[in-house]
Amino acid sequence: MNILITSAGRRVSLVQAFQKELKELVPEGMVMTTDFNTNLSAACQVSDKAFQLPLVDDKNYLNNLLEICINNNVKIVIPTIDTELLVLAKSINTFLKHGITPIISSEEFINVCRDKREMSTFFKERGINVAKEYSKYDYKLPLFIKPYNGSRSVDTFVIRNHEELTEYHFINKDLMFLEYLDHDVYDEYTCDLYYDKNHNLKSVTPRKRIEVRDGEVNKGITKRNALVDYIKEHLSHVEGAVGCLTAQFFKHSNEDEFYGIEINARFGGGFPLTYLAGANFPKWLIQEYFLGEEIDFYGDWKEDLLMLRYDNEILVHDYKE
Repeated sequence: MNILITSAGRRVSLVQAFQKELKELVPEGMVMTTDFNTNLSAACQVSDKAFQLPLVDDKNYLNNLLEICINNNVKIVIPTIDTELLVLAKSINTFLKHGITPIISSEEFINVCRDKREMSTFFKERGINVAKEYSKYDYKLPLFIKPYNGSRSVDTFVIRNHEELTEYHFINKDLMFLEYLDHDVYDEYTCDLYYDKNHNLKSVTPRKRIEVRDGEVNKGITKRNALVDYIKEHLSHVEGAVGCLTAQFFKHSNEDEFYGIEINARFGGGFPLTYLAGANFPKWLIQEYFLGEEIDFYGDWKEDLLMLRYDNEILVHDYKE
């Protein structure tokens, strides 16, 4: 029984975490990867086996992925990028018929996560505060502008005065004008949430974001505070949620005041901190989907664990272009 991590790219830590846990629970199992260019993917170089796939929008993507899984005894597929999620969710039954389980939330929930306006409605329905969205003709400065369908901090703007607003901000229909939550007042948290097969919350690990690079946490620290109980209270069961979810919240620096920002239905780039703190999502996925075990709620992760990320090297000898 093998695991396949798709679009592995630079996710060396994620691959190695699954390798470690799979070796302990299913010694004969392998952690495999896919990427558009396996030769130039660090994660593919450290995985047990790697396969080249076309981009997710290619007509052959799904058939090629399914063929790889069938031919290599893959039983679990772990997607890692946003563009894969909806494609796999729509085709999940094709994989399940072959005994292959993509660890992925429902199509309906993924659609909510992809649309920031739908996400705001989701939060409000569960009693979670959200930043107010303004009309482009009636707004209050300062503003935070971002696309309703964006990711990785692309096309985001902090607007403090009218001179910073341009025609682009007004004519681009994708951009939302939002209440600005001041970083001098609010701390930004990324919370790794684990949901079992029955869509029940089994773990919450908040990571305070200290420094972000290209939309991914570069420096962060685990914090045990009221945000844990707040999420348990409001998100204990989320219909359609499966596996690792990465939720972004703002917490007031001095008070228990919270704002929900967004949820990504996949492993986030900063997950290694959660894993190293003791919240063992890879192990739980193997226990649930390979061994048929139930997962108990886990909250005994290490608090105040600081992660400082840096670039490392993977060397490939005698490489031929």
